[in-house]
Amino acid sequence: MPEEKELPGKNNENITNVNKCENFLTTVENKSPFCYNRKTDRVEYSSGERMGGRINVLDIDIDNYTAKEAMKQFVDSMQSEPISIIELVTADSLMQMGDAPELKERVAYFDLVLAGDTTILESADVTESKCLREVQERTFLKMLLRYMNKHHKRVYLLVESEDEGQEFLHYLECHYRGTQVGGMAKVSAQDRADDMIVNAINGADIDCVISAMSSPLQEDFVTKNRSVLNANVWLGLGKEIIPFGRTGTVQNRLTQYVIKKVFRKELEKRKRIEPQSLQL
Repeated sequence: MPEEKELPGKNNENITNVNKCENFLTTVENKSPFCYNRKTDRVEYSSGERMGGRINVLDIDIDNYTAKEAMKQFVDSMQSEPISIIELVTADSLMQMGDAPELKERVAYFDLVLAGDTTILESADVTESKCLREVQERTFLKMLLRYMNKHHKRVYLLVESEDEGQEFLHYLECHYRGTQVGGMAKVSAQDRADDMIVNAINGADIDCVISAMSSPLQEDFVTKNRSVLNANVWLGLGKEIIPFGRTGTVQNRLTQYVIKKVFRKELEKRKRIEPQSLQL
């Protein structure tokens, strides 16, 4: 586990004392780091097999699960160790990882990778209305947040700006007040302070790390620190899924339209290149 260091004041600002944000939350500053490993037996499904199937989009394998199937995997992960990595990927995040082939290889070792928007499913010719509807309505995420709210799970939030963090805190307070937020940290691609953030997470006695960072920063952070994070689950949501209250705005719809067009062009480009590669 990384040693806790006295870092310059600039880096210390990355760790937010959540008491300053919301008085019902608990502070995580000035706690001594410690290892938090829950010793339990892994829950096995009666079938003994993985449910659902996989699709491959831009060299990333994505689990084509229903929300209920994905929740079974999540609940299993919350009762086991070591940390399990669950990520919701979008068309934009897949394109952002396009220039990082080594990172894509590490993503293949994530425990569960799910589609975060319908564009991904449509690109793989998935037409089942139930799958498309659940992704569109973010059914899995809502079920997951209700589970953590009901069981009073402790979470730690990773964001890229204070505004995004405040928005997420406000959303959890309004809709999932039973979820206990143990702390929040701002992660910057230009000024990484991984050791300090990992120590803060490990000292907060949490069950789940929820990341709202952009790709490839989000994937790079968790793959580099996976072995030293003491939590049951890492939940990577990315930046596009977090603005819960702005999904219907004109600006957001325009952004999604542009991303969709660029994504489809990239897929068409791949289809033209691949046959040529096979001939060579």
